[in-house]
Parts: sequence; structure tokens; C-alpha cells
Amino acid sequence: MNDSPGCPLVGVAAQYMPRLSEFSSDPGLVAAVDQHAAAVCDALIPAQRGSEIPAVRRAVRREDLSDYVLGFTDWLAEVDWVEPVGYDFATLRLTAVCWLIREYDLLGA
Repeated sequence: MNDSPGCPLVGVAAQYMPRLSEFSSDPGLVAAVDQHAAAVCDALIPAQRGSEIPAVRRAVRREDLSDYVLGFTDWLAEVDWVEPVGYDFATLRLTAVCWLIREYDLLGA
């Protein structure tokens, strides 16, 4: 894992954002990352889960996603996770984090 000082999203984006370029050639990857992004949103915004208002767009805040990433990467370090070739649960989750970073412009000025 890349331990960047400051915002943990910067290191995750540097390492996993390039995987988003694979979306155009792998619809299965898009679906898997979408499911992981939804799970991250559910973890960050539990009050909006099951909202009766279908068109509500859930807002993801940089601070909340940063805290989530810190907890997730700490867990990966505890279990001695090694990034595989291809995708596993962790790489899909981190790729989904990158999708959320891009979707919500969380590293923008």
C-alpha cells in the first residue's frame, strides 16, 4: 500500500485510478466496481439506505471516504494482503474508491 502523507485518497488514486481505464473493455468489471461503490456509499451514508425517494443522489464527502480508506487499508495491512494480478475483493473495493473519488471530484481544488 502506498502510505502517502496527508489525505489517504491521494495514494489510493495514484495506485488504483489507472484500473478505471479497463472499464471500456470489461463490462463485468464495471458491474463489480459499481457494486463495491454502492457498498462503500452504504457504509458512509447509512441513513440514506433504503430511502423512499428513488432519485436521491447520495453525497460522498472527502473526509468520510478518507476515514473509510484508512480503516480499510489498516485492515489490509493487518491481514498481510498482497495485491494480486487481476482483481480480488480488495482491489475491486479500492478501484471503487477511485471511481467515487472521480465521480465526486474529491481531489479537485
